[in-house]
Amino acid sequence: MPHRQEIRPDIDDGIDRKVLARLRARFLQINAGRLARANEALSSRQQLVLRLLPLLFHVNHPLLPGYVSASAPAGLCGFEPDEALLAEAQRLTRSFSYRPRRGEGPAQPIQGLFLMGSLGTLAQAETSDLDLWVCHDPQLPEAALAELRRKCAALETWAATLGAEVHCFLVDPQRFTRGARDARLTSDDCGTTQHYLLLDEFYRTAIWLGGRTPLWWLVPAYEEGRYAEYCEKLLSRRFVREQEVLDLGHLAQIPPGEFLGAGMWQLFKGIDSPYKAVLKLLLTEVYASEHPQVNCLALRFKQAVYANRLDLDELDPYLMVYRRLEEYLSARGEVERLELVRRCLYLKVGKRLSRPPHNRRKSWQRLLLERLTADWRWDQRQLARLDSRSQWKVRQVAGERRILVNELTYSYRFLSQLARRLQVASPLNERDLGVLGRRLYAAFERKAGKVEFINPGIAPDLAEDTLTLVHCPAAEDGESLWALLPGSLGARDWQDFAPLKRSRSLVELLAWSHRNGVIDASTRLTLHPGTSDLSETELYKLLDSLRQSFPMPLAAVEESALLQAAVPREVLLLVNVGIDPLKAHSQLNVHLTSERTDALGYAGMRENLVQSIDQISLNSWNELLVSRYDGPNAPLDCLRDYLAALPAEGPRPNLRIRCFCRNRAPAIARRLEALFSEALGHFGATPPARHLVQLRQEYHVLDLQPGQVGHRVLADLPALLGYLGEPRPAFSPLYLDSHALGHDELALILPLGRPDGIQVFYRLHGEQAELSVLDEHNSLWRQRLPFHDEQSLLTPLHRFLQSLLYRRNASLADPTGGSPLEIRYHRILPAAPLRARQVERIEPPETGVSNPFYDVQAILEPGPGSRLRVTLYCDHREFSELEHGAELYRSVARHILARRSGGEHYPCYLTDLDLSRLLDRQAAQTLHYLRYKARLEHALNQALLKGYRGGENAAP
Repeated sequence: MPHRQEIRPDIDDGIDRKVLARLRARFLQINAGRLARANEALSSRQQLVLRLLPLLFHVNHPLLPGYVSASAPAGLCGFEPDEALLAEAQRLTRSFSYRPRRGEGPAQPIQGLFLMGSLGTLAQAETSDLDLWVCHDPQLPEAALAELRRKCAALETWAATLGAEVHCFLVDPQRFTRGARDARLTSDDCGTTQHYLLLDEFYRTAIWLGGRTPLWWLVPAYEEGRYAEYCEKLLSRRFVREQEVLDLGHLAQIPPGEFLGAGMWQLFKGIDSPYKAVLKLLLTEVYASEHPQVNCLALRFKQAVYANRLDLDELDPYLMVYRRLEEYLSARGEVERLELVRRCLYLKVGKRLSRPPHNRRKSWQRLLLERLTADWRWDQRQLARLDSRSQWKVRQVAGERRILVNELTYSYRFLSQLARRLQVASPLNERDLGVLGRRLYAAFERKAGKVEFINPGIAPDLAEDTLTLVHCPAAEDGESLWALLPGSLGARDWQDFAPLKRSRSLVELLAWSHRNGVIDASTRLTLHPGTSDLSETELYKLLDSLRQSFPMPLAAVEESALLQAAVPREVLLLVNVGIDPLKAHSQLNVHLTSERTDALGYAGMRENLVQSIDQISLNSWNELLVSRYDGPNAPLDCLRDYLAALPAEGPRPNLRIRCFCRNRAPAIARRLEALFSEALGHFGATPPARHLVQLRQEYHVLDLQPGQVGHRVLADLPALLGYLGEPRPAFSPLYLDSHALGHDELALILPLGRPDGIQVFYRLHGEQAELSVLDEHNSLWRQRLPFHDEQSLLTPLHRFLQSLLYRRNASLADPTGGSPLEIRYHRILPAAPLRARQVERIEPPETGVSNPFYDVQAILEPGPGSRLRVTLYCDHREFSELEHGAELYRSVARHILARRSGGEHYPCYLTDLDLSRLLDRQAAQTLHYLRYKARLEHALNQALLKGYRGGENAAP
């Protein structure tokens, strides 16, 4: 077989050892070319590291780098250093003397050394590291492996002193062929799930430094399917010696799960560095589209060597990747994706073709890239644009981002469909796909209020030296907007330039500029505030607050955070941005003086000085969100939404509140801090609490239940009383904001509600008394009654409540379960010149048998429609509608009046009430009984009054 022709060995017909030698020589020829190319790009000190590595693994000399102990494994199979290499070693230490090793096996435990990755390729750069595979004898005991790891670490440290970043990876060939390995094998490795794709990359990129050569070299690509059988014949028939070859496995078939794993890993990396990930993502797509018969690049590489196509350029690993992607995308007619691949390759190579080389001598990489770009028909303008990527700003980055995000999003959909089509989904893959989807969503998905991040690894710095910020006049819809323009522009010039960004909200525009690094600490801003009250001082304070609250760049999001719903981590509230809350007074040069200094109820008119709140929040998925609250209810709406976003458990976000407006800024910030602090102090409590706040004459109640935060607006005090008197399903404490209700007696009553008792309060109003009851659910009931004395006022109510508790206890399945409700009585004392209104606890009234009250009991039952059927018992005598009809109350009144001596007139009170047929026992509360009690007593007393005066019968 001629030397220059294609080699097609047939193991069944017998193989000439000379043919195998020629094959090995071809691979070594390519290897030598790649090694030479690798050295070209290295400094002389880095070249020294690369040359000495085989010798340092071969010998174990105390004065040479990498020595850790006499027992550390040393000896590289088949390696013998030449005189030049020994001279290099002796320059490191003159006492070194080399003694040749004899024999194989345990005496030479290092079976092979290989460099893997970008070294010696089109993409090699000055910063490229050296990923070194140290293939060792599988029989090495654990103690020897530990010493070998120490030796590798010592060599990495020594190499770093010479400017070479070396990463050593120990490889047990037997375990590796089974897919088992303990550590990642490249700096770009994602774990143990990509065995075959890693092997594919190894076979097409590895540079052999010494030891055994891969057995895979000697197996034709068309025999990959029976690799084990072919290798067994090569070894058993002694076509090759086992001590000369290293078996790391074959590439006959790649499990589909590896495509999914590799794609997810590259997509994960692509979120921050899309250019680096696109090539590998697309290669994974190509491989997956060919499944199950994948003609991977390593096999193409081997086919080329067998066919004697040994052009180093065409066999360059990165060029082979490009050619394969070009073939795939061209066949599909996807021109835009192909152009993206070309840009990614060009930027990966990093040779700026629009500028002359530094040393006037063109490297082989530059020459190859020039040929490629000529084939692509790229002109000088396109090259200059890519070469200036480090200077790209907003406009260039925004266009490129669209293409990159489209590609990453497409890849995610492709991976999701792949998992379904090939049925490779597992709980782990489903979880990983879910997490990956959330990463993409968090990084690129647009939604209302979210600040878009436009620079995912596209350009290093978007900061502008000078910018102009303009408040534009109101448009036809009546809304004004803010615009950010490049450069320093005058008041008459800015209209002739296109803005970098527009927004209806100044804070949203500033947050976007900060998130994307468009404005940094050195940016000079020209401000045209228009009709706003924004000053330069306030503007720079706003930017400082953004930098303090949200330092950039953001830390990576942990997977654990993505497995849960996003929750806020940092929250910044900016109050009255560009607004003077006392502008009318400022223009008149009038300064208000008042005892009312509350920022939410300022001066005599109780003005709310908080006119707007801009909220910026960073959540656990690294999404920056902006929302704005305007109008008189802004503080409470903002507080409601802030609480609603909080998780039921776990840490709360770090909250900052800042105000830089012209008037009363510190006081406004402090007032809002107090408002939020008080509400947060009760948020998530058990039982769920409520918080009452007063704004001007309005009252606002927040339900502080995690996940169900509510905000109710009550226009005035009567509306508040109506709300307080509503039934509640369970006890809910009501906490008052420090400025709510002022001197109103409700401020004394409401905090005293308790779930284990009924609270009764009374205060005098001339000849009347006002009774207030907070029941066991904290609902408020009120009634005004004539006042004679405390005993006659409280005794009827006390007897009624005792009967109620008796009935409630009798209806319990277990009368011993739980403590009975306690009835507590309080007297509200009037304010005095030197004393505010106070509440005084008093003893319950005495209800002895000698008191002049009759037992009056009522039973209510549902009737037809919404009617109620009423049965009354007076001194145990029954009065029902069946007997008395519409005369029921008059009949009862006549009976009562007949029992009174001397025609006395005083009110009648119910002493007992049964609502068991009317109300669900679980939902009934004291409030319901008091309401029905008041209605029935009103009807009875009206009948009594008419009976006393001799008038007509009273209707209920």
